[in-house]
Amino acid sequence: MRRLYFLIPNIDSAKTIVDELLLARIEQRHIHIAAADHHALLEANLPEANLLQESDFVPAVERGVAIGGATGILAGIAAVVIPGAGLVLGGGAILGIGLAGAGVGAWISGMIGISAPSSRLKEFESAIEGGSLLMMVDVPKARVEEMTELVKSHHPEAHIEGTEPIIPAFP
Repeated sequence: MRRLYFLIPNIDSAKTIVDELLLARIEQRHIHIAAADHHALLEANLPEANLLQESDFVPAVERGVAIGGATGILAGIAAVVIPGAGLVLGGGAILGIGLAGAGVGAWISGMIGISAPSSRLKEFESAIEGGSLLMMVDVPKARVEEMTELVKSHHPEAHIEGTEPIIPAFP
């Protein structure tokens, strides 16, 4: 999946684009809109971006798993090489402590990341505060060009802001 970014000037344009994306068989759960006025999105029945899109949760969890897992593996190796404990613990300790470290790292990093605004959306902050809407659309890699062209050809008022390379499967 790839995430496409579009800056939309108003609610009416956003409603039209969402309708066209739905007709192009993009599921509503793959369309997210960030706006300064969240109530206007609710009133217009537009799909609002949630905490996963507006925070650094996913990148933080990824970093936490990597750092926590590496730290856990090092701690597991240290536990195995300690005289006496190494015989009892064996190689399973490295795996077990590594997995525990990855879990703790993901949890702690996730808590920090969910409270931090998305670093990717930071560049759109002034436009959103100025009244524009940021539409994020997750599409299969094979349909990126098709969806970009659909928006570009039907909505010259929409500014195409690029593509994010890889979107995790769960948000």
